[in-house]
Amino acid sequence: MIKFDKVFKKYPNEMDVLQDINLEISSGELVFVTGPSGAGKSTLLKLMSAVEKPTNGSIIFENTNLSELRNKDMPFLRRKFGMIFQDHKLLYDRNCFENVVLPLEINDISPTDSARRVRAALNKVGLLSKEKVNPITLSGGEQQRLAIARAIVSRPSILIADEPTGNLDKGYADEIMNIFYSFQQVGVTVIVSCHELPQSPIKFKQIHLIKGQISNSDKYVPLLS
Repeated sequence: MIKFDKVFKKYPNEMDVLQDINLEISSGELVFVTGPSGAGKSTLLKLMSAVEKPTNGSIIFENTNLSELRNKDMPFLRRKFGMIFQDHKLLYDRNCFENVVLPLEINDISPTDSARRVRAALNKVGLLSKEKVNPITLSGGEQQRLAIARAIVSRPSILIADEPTGNLDKGYADEIMNIFYSFQQVGVTVIVSCHELPQSPIKFKQIHLIKGQISNSDKYVPLLS
């Protein structure tokens, strides 16, 4: 599904953020990207979703070279990704339903189908009863779950989360991770960045970064919990 071949990423006036990245992620896998702050985790996720392009090397996603992707083709590609950020990026001038429906409005999904899909997504994350509530009134864990609902409402084939539990206590963090596990169990590719590995009840892979390089033995190693 995703293949990195000798990928480097460098920003202007900076050293290489990522160096010689080689990895493969298959469809339906659960992958944890780990490492300390500044290791390059967020940049790696941005390259996977074509938010950023590599300085050198190639990134192949479903037979498409992201390095050569034209701007006009970006919207179609992005429909295949669900992105979740640590700071949620919710809109506080809209209620929960209106936040989640945004991707469907952008993609011109009919109002009837949109309403059905939004309520299904809210139900999946346990927030159906709060569809008319303003997100600012939700707890941190509930806001993150709302962000997940918005990410999955377009039915992406790959879900990418950048340190989604970093600001949550263990109880909320476990809830969020269990939601991710449930998506992987129905065939969604799930990629989560975190400082440390959570205790996963299912098989996963780990990409551990240090100073922009993959540091696993053999560089990319399947692990079992």
